[in-house]
Amino acid sequence: MSWLVCGDRVMASLELAGSRAERRRGLLGRDGLEGAILLKPAGRVHTVGMRFAIDVAHLDSEMRVLHTTTMDRNRIGRHVRGSRSILEAESGSFERWGLQVGDELTVRE
Repeated sequence: MSWLVCGDRVMASLELAGSRAERRRGLLGRDGLEGAILLKPAGRVHTVGMRFAIDVAHLDSEMRVLHTTTMDRNRIGRHVRGSRSILEAESGSFERWGLQVGDELTVRE
C-alpha cells in the first residue's frame, strides 16, 4: 500500500493509476474512495458518469500542488499550466487534510 505524505505528515492512503487503462477507469463505477488516487501522467480530468463529487489537485513534475478545486458530478475539468499529474479524493478531503496550493507531496510505499 502507498501513502500520500506532505512533509512529515501522512495525509491518506494512496492508489496509483499509472497505466493508461488505470487512468481511464479512475473512479468511474465507484461509490466512494478511502484516501486518494494519483493519476500520473495526467493533465485534466472529468467527472462524467461519476457517482460523487471529488477534490482535484493539479501537481507539477516535483509533486508540488499548483491548483485545487472541487468538481461536481458530470463536469469536465480544465488543464492547469505545468500540471503533470492529478490527485483525486472525495469532496471535502483536501480541507480535512489541510492540503493547500504550494504543498510538496511525496509517495511513501
